[in-house]
Amino acid sequence: MALANRKAPAAEGDNNIFWTTMADLLLGLAIIFMTLFVLAMTGFTQETVEQKSQQIQANKELIEQLKNESIDAQVDPMTGDIKISDLHLFETGSYNLSPRGKAFLDKLIPIYINTIFSKKELIDEIENIIIQGHTDSQMFSGARTPEEQYMKNMTLSLQRANSVAEYIFQTSYNKQYSEKLKKILVVEGKSYSEPILVNGKEDYNKSRRVEMRLKSKKFDITEVLFRGAQYHD
Repeated sequence: MALANRKAPAAEGDNNIFWTTMADLLLGLAIIFMTLFVLAMTGFTQETVEQKSQQIQANKELIEQLKNESIDAQVDPMTGDIKISDLHLFETGSYNLSPRGKAFLDKLIPIYINTIFSKKELIDEIENIIIQGHTDSQMFSGARTPEEQYMKNMTLSLQRANSVAEYIFQTSYNKQYSEKLKKILVVEGKSYSEPILVNGKEDYNKSRRVEMRLKSKKFDITEVLFRGAQYHD
């Protein structure tokens, strides 16, 4: 994330930087069916297959509800991970949520929390909900060495993730889930260590993002087989 070279936000009609094509959706469906098939054919128990099916169903419900509310966020249909552009959340060059960012989270978070936590079999298998901040690798104002640049971006990415996590508790999700949420919520800063590449080059707009990710308690074969197939383009 470059404070010195930060580009101005895109025009209002061009903010969906994680826009998903029909080909992406079809690929996602194919991966889902392949995942369940592999789980069934490689000795995983019926319970494991059923748990994965429940997670996928919850992800499907989440995607449908966000779409119905016209909430512009990319959801991985298999993992439930969500990518949110920094254009939606923050003041330019800041970790403070913008009024638009707060309004965005006011709509997204209740749907996310209420959907995930209402599935008892699913939530019992979740070890953490991770809020991750990511920056781009453009030059940070005042950084004198690559290491200093990396750590300045680390600080910013962590501050942004923390801002989102802090605001979660101010939204109108079902508060009966608060105690469980406090036990599993984790905040991480990733600096620019996981850029999003398009045609082999870093896409700065897409790299600057916050992700909400689910970490399962059990080893999940899909993490090994299909993590690389998430929607990065």
